[in-house]
Amino acid sequence: MKTPDPPPTRLAVLRYGTPDFAVIEPGDHVLCAITFRPIPLEALEYWSVAAQEPYAGAVEAAEAVARRGNGRQ
Repeated sequence: MKTPDPPPTRLAVLRYGTPDFAVIEPGDHVLCAITFRPIPLEALEYWSVAAQEPYAGAVEAAEAVARRGNGRQ
């Protein structure tokens, strides 16, 4: 049986770029801008450079685009 991953402990501050992000303040996770769930940095795959916010997945990224209403950010 696999043991569960430990809970995230320190919120990171990132600058989101293309195609990578830069760590401004070290930590082990960020919070999804839509769900507010923690996202471990090693699992972070979706973010908006224009809005400078992370997303837990493609569904959350699409929701953010829909909320902004223009699809460009």
